[in-house]
Amino acid sequence: MSDSLPSIMLDLPDEAATMRLGEDLALAVQAGDCLALHGDLGAGKSTLSRSLLRAIADDPELEVPSPTFTLVQSYELRLPVAHFDLYRLSDPSELDELGFDEAIATGICLVEWPDKAGGALPKSRIDIHFAFTPDGGRRLTISGPEAKLARIRRVLQIRNFLDKNGYANAARRHLMGDASTRAYEFIYPVGEYARLVLMDAPKRPNGPVIRDGKRYSQIAHIAEDVYPFVAIDLALRERGFSAPAILASDCEAGILLLEDLGSQGILDEAGRPIADRYCASVACLAAIHGTSFERDIALADGRTHQIPDFDRTAMKMEVELLIDWHLPWKRGGLAVSDDARRSYLGIWDDLIDQLADAETSLVLRDFHSPNIIWRGDKTGHDRIGIIDFQDAMIGPSAYDLASIVQDARVTVERPLADQLMADYLAIRRVSPSFDETLFQKSWAIMAAQRACKLCGLWVRLKARDGKDGYMKHMPRTLRHLSVAFEHPALAPLRDWCIEAGIELPESAA
Repeated sequence: MSDSLPSIMLDLPDEAATMRLGEDLALAVQAGDCLALHGDLGAGKSTLSRSLLRAIADDPELEVPSPTFTLVQSYELRLPVAHFDLYRLSDPSELDELGFDEAIATGICLVEWPDKAGGALPKSRIDIHFAFTPDGGRRLTISGPEAKLARIRRVLQIRNFLDKNGYANAARRHLMGDASTRAYEFIYPVGEYARLVLMDAPKRPNGPVIRDGKRYSQIAHIAEDVYPFVAIDLALRERGFSAPAILASDCEAGILLLEDLGSQGILDEAGRPIADRYCASVACLAAIHGTSFERDIALADGRTHQIPDFDRTAMKMEVELLIDWHLPWKRGGLAVSDDARRSYLGIWDDLIDQLADAETSLVLRDFHSPNIIWRGDKTGHDRIGIIDFQDAMIGPSAYDLASIVQDARVTVERPLADQLMADYLAIRRVSPSFDETLFQKSWAIMAAQRACKLCGLWVRLKARDGKDGYMKHMPRTLRHLSVAFEHPALAPLRDWCIEAGIELPESAA
């Protein structure tokens, strides 16, 4: 690689430091990456490779034989990895016979003795040069395309954060990513300390101005940094709800170290709702809706987070996803006409007008199975661990009930959905100010609003972001929309959707 490319230099004093770097790199690599490991015998190439593979496998005992004689060893892990040792390669053309192109098309390639490959390795590779230091350590120089190095710099920044906050040498493992730019890790501190969760949420790029001098995230009230998460977390915990304790933070860097609320969810092993856990979640939600939340939340650093309103502009921006993405997808790329757009948005203006007297509360925004932790060893509302609330707003409380009764990721059969609604209403009726008829209308409107958004979002994630997996939720989301249409207030929107060619289940159309 050219000496002019950006590089990272690291001094590793011992084998343990090399192993930690392997763990860190396991969190940085992506499918399509080729790591070319340069260095003499004993320089640490195999130690780094072994640590990286075991971290991806989350198995410290994973057997990692040297590929010196086989030339390549393949591992079907969370990310497929092919470990090449080209020391015995007699000609670069043999790389094709070893299946290099197929391996890098779907996974990661670790390549020891890469010089034996001549010019056959991709130019976009990451080169890692190992050199001995006088004190017996190793000096590594990592070079490659800046986009790939940025990922490595980020995991090293997080390692430095852990070291500075008393978690030196902690083990790190991939937990998950989500539909946003956030990622999560499990952190295992040295000793007998409990496992923790690290949120990696770098500030979002500002993005282009799209309307009224604002970016999409500003219009739809999507958090651009971690300060809203910290604020809502504080507000929930102060009121006795189970959001994770924040143990360490670098808000400017977008790094939070959190209490691990556990790994149990509200679904069974087959991915079906566990009825009593859904019922407990709805009871917790009813308690949240019966609790007062101030709009302005003071943070420890002197900042104040003001919870935004789920206003008309935000609601309409979200429902536009249906006409901007879902309908063109159904029509083979044909855009919605200006007249049809005006008619659709006019219907939504009328529906939003009907929310003027709706009960408002803190809207967590994604109160559904992926974001609810079951804490079976606790009692009462403490059994419900709440995560992923950084985009919270003040808006119709019915929205969050729609989120869980019409869970976006899992099918809640109609009898359970009806039971959840009945349970919620029974709890809320205790309050003399609760207007059940108005709430049920608000629920139908917000259920339709959420479904219209998601019908477009699933397509956008596929077409724009290459995330095809979300399309499996489309049939369920259309069923949710049809259920919302059972309320007479939604008749104009139902008729518009049928005329536009949206395929609703026949039983509810």
